[in-house]
Amino acid sequence: MTKFILRWAINAVGVFLAIRLVPGIHYAPGLTQQSGWLGILGIALILGLVNAFLRPLLKFLTCPLIILTLGLFTLVINTFLFWLAAQIGQYFGIHLTIDSLLSAFLGGLVVSVVSVVLSMLLKDELKPKPHRS
Repeated sequence: MTKFILRWAINAVGVFLAIRLVPGIHYAPGLTQQSGWLGILGIALILGLVNAFLRPLLKFLTCPLIILTLGLFTLVINTFLFWLAAQIGQYFGIHLTIDSLLSAFLGGLVVSVVSVVLSMLLKDELKPKPHRS
């Protein structure tokens, strides 16, 4: 459970930085939300679920393209999943809008880089713990 919460927090930091750094990604907290962090946590949760369920399927289906482009096609997958998470968030009242394909690409890239860096820094906390008998 701790690993899930830590991954969720890493995604939230990545989404927050994408909103702050990438022009064309706009977040407006809804009227019912007191803090913008609730929506960011919601998008991070949606992004985590989309990544968990759709990323393996997309990587399997596009495996020849990933091999042909030496892995660069995964950036296209990241772009699509980031855009999809924002679209799903709209249905839950989370107002994250992405203006263009370039903004989605850069946002997905920021989230990916932040995720890799923070995962490396927190690798001990993310390791599975051995079960005690």
